[in-house]
Amino acid sequence: MTKWIALYAPFHWPKGVPTRPEVEQGAGGTPPTDFERDRNDLLAVLLRFSDQPRAFQWHPHPMFGEMRHDEWLRWGFLHTDHHLRQFGV
Repeated sequence: MTKWIALYAPFHWPKGVPTRPEVEQGAGGTPPTDFERDRNDLLAVLLRFSDQPRAFQWHPHPMFGEMRHDEWLRWGFLHTDHHLRQFGV
């Protein structure tokens, strides 16, 4: 139920939800380095992610578990939108 609400309910994700430790920069995630290089790396990953064939099996999401290809794409859009709003973009 939580996954459906997060992916399909008609509201923006709230601010202040803690980052999972396994993806937190400086904890289990990748520490920030050069902004422009990090930005280019992110764009390359987003392109690779969105171009994967539908049969490709992604790792389970840390909060939502197994997700279909269309759910991953929806999550990616919402997650990116959340952070762009966070920085006023």
